[in-house]
Amino acid sequence: MRRIKAIGYDMDYTLIHYRMEAWEERAYAMLRERLGEQRWPVDELQFDPDLVNRGLVIDTERGNLVKCNRFGYVKRAFHGTRPFPYEELREVYERTLVDLNESRWYFLNTLFSISEACMYLQLVDLLDEDLLPGSIGYDELYRIVRRSLDETHMQGALKAEIVAEPMRFVDLDEEMPLALLDQKEAGKKIILITNSEWSYAEPMMNYVFNRFLPGDQTWHDLFDIAIVAAHKPTFFSGRAPAFEVVTDEGLLREHFGSFEHGRVYVGGNARLVEESLDLRGEEILYVGDHIFVDVNISKNVLRWRTALVIRELEDEIIAMRRFAEDQARLSELMARKEALEAEYSRVRLAIQRKRAGYGPQLDEPVSELEAKLAEVRHQVIAVDEQVVPLAKETGRLLNPNWGLLMRSGNDKSHLARQIERYADIYTGRVSNFLHHTPFVYLRSHRGSLPHDA
Repeated sequence: MRRIKAIGYDMDYTLIHYRMEAWEERAYAMLRERLGEQRWPVDELQFDPDLVNRGLVIDTERGNLVKCNRFGYVKRAFHGTRPFPYEELREVYERTLVDLNESRWYFLNTLFSISEACMYLQLVDLLDEDLLPGSIGYDELYRIVRRSLDETHMQGALKAEIVAEPMRFVDLDEEMPLALLDQKEAGKKIILITNSEWSYAEPMMNYVFNRFLPGDQTWHDLFDIAIVAAHKPTFFSGRAPAFEVVTDEGLLREHFGSFEHGRVYVGGNARLVEESLDLRGEEILYVGDHIFVDVNISKNVLRWRTALVIRELEDEIIAMRRFAEDQARLSELMARKEALEAEYSRVRLAIQRKRAGYGPQLDEPVSELEAKLAEVRHQVIAVDEQVVPLAKETGRLLNPNWGLLMRSGNDKSHLARQIERYADIYTGRVSNFLHHTPFVYLRSHRGSLPHDA
């Protein structure tokens, strides 16, 4: 952080923490209404926040939602709202690796995807029952849902509701403005780069910042440059022109030259930010919540430093701490099971060598070895009976259908792998910067390898 000269922030789910269920339930309701206008039988459908997690992947070819590990192997799946039993999961995905470069896979990058994915899975059920109009497949169904939700957002009704009742949709964080004040007073340039339009960003930034700033300061005093309607991700790779917001009503004036301190702009591009601040690459940190739009592109195109905000992380840590004693017991049982399995394999090999007459031989006769084999197997089964309920419980931590966000069984989840690839740091909220000074040197933890154990 000592070498960072400027910090750019996204707004939605970064500086502003929405109550996900409240936001997504309203988005879902508006999507349902829009589909209902097209005479789709959706009136009885209800939003189910447990049906979907961020970091899952939609298989638009099969109408499934899957969770995979860091290598792309599918570990859990739903077809519509029906979970796959193990044998069916193995049959369908045994030879399939999730590759996000293939068009059939859609990665749920952000919390804004929850309502869309929930509706899609419920509509898959209706499609299978031949209750939807027309002749469409799972892929076309997904495109219809996405397009309908985009059209709903374009109408602006949901954002109008949020501006009218922000206390219903937003959790305030009084420590967050202090974290940014620390950074600004330490000499860092503070920048807002959001895709939200001026008419929405202005009242929402007023709501989350102004009450917590000293004296008569407003968020405008805190941010050196503010860019709304940025059109990320092309903001990071293109050369779009910039317009200055010159009135509270949002009147625009075409802007030429560098961005100026304390002004608000529409559009523009990241290269212009660099030129205006005379900074490059690793001197700039960008903080956002969207793995692709905020973190992947800014890192790959510009080599900016990146920070990912994962609001679910706090609940995940709490869930893991509550399960800590059971996890210790589960780890103990698994170590016992591995030792028994090793012994079982050793005895089995000894029997094999004795019968075939090769290699080193044990003194015990085959009959005794077979009895020992049966006893060890009995012990493995006894341990399994203790492991199974604990293992099932780990699979229900945080979300009853999908478990933890960052893990897939004992392995890292695909989401965790994406974070490792593209985010220099990740955290649950912006105010966590208060736990460190603006001058801290953040070092990566020593990586572990399987043979370390």
